[in-house]
Amino acid sequence: MSTFADRIIAFNKQLDFTGTLPAGISIMNPFKENGPALSVSTQFYHKYYNDNHPRHLILGINPGRFGSGMTGVSFTDPKRMINECHIPYPGHLTHEPSSEYVYEMIHAFGGIQQFYEQFYIHSVCPLGFTITGANNKEVNYNYYDKPELQKAVYPFIIENLQKQIELGFETDICFCFGIGKNEAFLRKLNQEQKFFKEIIALEHPRYIMQYKAKTKQDYIAKYLRELSKAVV
Repeated sequence: MSTFADRIIAFNKQLDFTGTLPAGISIMNPFKENGPALSVSTQFYHKYYNDNHPRHLILGINPGRFGSGMTGVSFTDPKRMINECHIPYPGHLTHEPSSEYVYEMIHAFGGIQQFYEQFYIHSVCPLGFTITGANNKEVNYNYYDKPELQKAVYPFIIENLQKQIELGFETDICFCFGIGKNEAFLRKLNQEQKFFKEIIALEHPRYIMQYKAKTKQDYIAKYLRELSKAVV
């Protein structure tokens, strides 16, 4: 019998966007473009998901360049992969503030093993996007930042959300990282597709680290209260 690890790894391997993106926007697929991502994420999932324990989905926005864009694991940058998950990372050691927050929250929850036995973090859109900024450097771009982009990836989002749910996750509650556009999009999509019975939205880790760092512990306490509603 296959495990969550087997199914998640297979899901990641099949991810491929074949549509047309608006001019100036590029797709970011760490499993096809970033050498270490598939290998590192495979080790991660075999370590923490090699079972069929009931789990709930947590959905972020889309992968970013310095976190899952490097490791293939949502909200896990190379530093956290090495220091927290104790899995070697052979590439450039980037730092993602969102990852720092998430792992602090995970420790408050009870630890990495306990958290990942209960939850699986991915994204509304499972692949990321970049756009060239004013300084000619690539920067992260969100699926909802441009109406044309959202329209272009809409069928891709629906298809892959369904595929993720079919991996065997619980559908009574889904958690959403982001109380603005990501929440609004996911709620509207859920009204149409009936994926989940309830969606609980939480402030996005990046927002907390960028704007609310002084009250970070209050947000961690809120996360723990809300996530406890799904603990089995």
